[in-house]
Amino acid sequence: MAAITMNHIVKRYGDGYVAVKDVSLDIKDGEFMILVGPSGCGKSTVLRMIVGLEDITSGEMRIDNKVVNTIAPRKRNLAMVFQNYALYPHLTVFENIAFPLRLAKRPEEEVRQRVTEAAELLELQEHLDRKPANLSGGQRQRVAMGRAIVRQADAFLFDEPLSNLDAKLRGQMRTEIARLQRRLGVTTVYVTHDQTEAMTLGDRVAVLRKGELQQVATPRELYEQPVNLFVAGFIGAPSMNFLPASVDGTHLETPLGRFDMKDERKAATVKDKPVVLVGIRPEAFEDASLVGAEQHARGSVVRATVDVTEWLGNELFAYVPYEAPEDVRRQLRDLSRELDSDQLRTQAVVALHPNSRIRDGQEAELWIDTASIHIFDPATGENLTRDEDRVAELAAQAEEHLVQLRKAQPAASGGAAGQDGGHDRARASRNPE
Repeated sequence: MAAITMNHIVKRYGDGYVAVKDVSLDIKDGEFMILVGPSGCGKSTVLRMIVGLEDITSGEMRIDNKVVNTIAPRKRNLAMVFQNYALYPHLTVFENIAFPLRLAKRPEEEVRQRVTEAAELLELQEHLDRKPANLSGGQRQRVAMGRAIVRQADAFLFDEPLSNLDAKLRGQMRTEIARLQRRLGVTTVYVTHDQTEAMTLGDRVAVLRKGELQQVATPRELYEQPVNLFVAGFIGAPSMNFLPASVDGTHLETPLGRFDMKDERKAATVKDKPVVLVGIRPEAFEDASLVGAEQHARGSVVRATVDVTEWLGNELFAYVPYEAPEDVRRQLRDLSRELDSDQLRTQAVVALHPNSRIRDGQEAELWIDTASIHIFDPATGENLTRDEDRVAELAAQAEEHLVQLRKAQPAASGGAAGQDGGHDRARASRNPE
């Protein structure tokens, strides 16, 4: 078990390309840290520098408070799980799991004990004599995880382990990984481009963009209090809507109409900004006809023409096109390319209650929860209305939740979870805190 500390880490390749730019990150002992971002953001490069598969150009990498910049990967006592499983096709499941122990020349009795414990933890007992070719994708990934477990490593490193699985298996494996990490309490660094994995698995999430660290926070803080336009657009599905707006006191003039922010703090923050970008998540809208009087008073109503609707049974999506200046269009197009997304267009995506009767081509009254809007500087992308008091409150809630789980963990742990004295630490359950 070990904490991992990165101080001003830089990775520059021979052709001058800088893949990782001055990343500093503290990963606590026993923490489940997610590295997330679009393709090419540097997340896998960071992971490979932790394990030692990539040289560090400058900066300092510490594992368990020891500088490891020049230490070989095999001496770092880290276990890595790859996207493609990396199993030996000619070996049985038992021998694949046992491979690192065979390599270390461990006694046969110890090998059998550790492999059996890992197999029980991963529900692989009945597959120990099978070959990888005869297993499903999910079973193969569990074998790869078993091989990591038996090493009793100081940390687990996952490099997009679920990318090769179908949607149903991904959901199942997310649950298994969360349960396993909680039981073992091992420091875990998990790379993914899938925000669903990031939001459901991590204690904290580090968002990267073009090799630079944008924000490190709990999933709930990322969602509620993003630091900038990029994080706001990356976290959430469908993506946050970004509307150009002019400021008039406490009112915002947007392509969807004029509405009152009903927040003196936000109004004071943006009073000197002639033009801003307003961020509104799809779920912050509702069909005004379905909103009660008390809730109605807490927000504002705009009228807009709905272009297309999609009824999905449990929710209704409505698409509202709008006009925007060319510079805003260009900014949204550039951001969409960075996010590997096609959703940041000059149209608003609105999530409504499935009972709404709004249909294609209708002019509709849409209620906006103005308390949840964000206002961004269009030049820098900075979130001008980030609430630091709310950020502190979310951090305190997350810490309290973690303390409670640590107290409860000893009674919940057992069996293979106790195979290593350091592996019975309390773990935070996967939650949005």
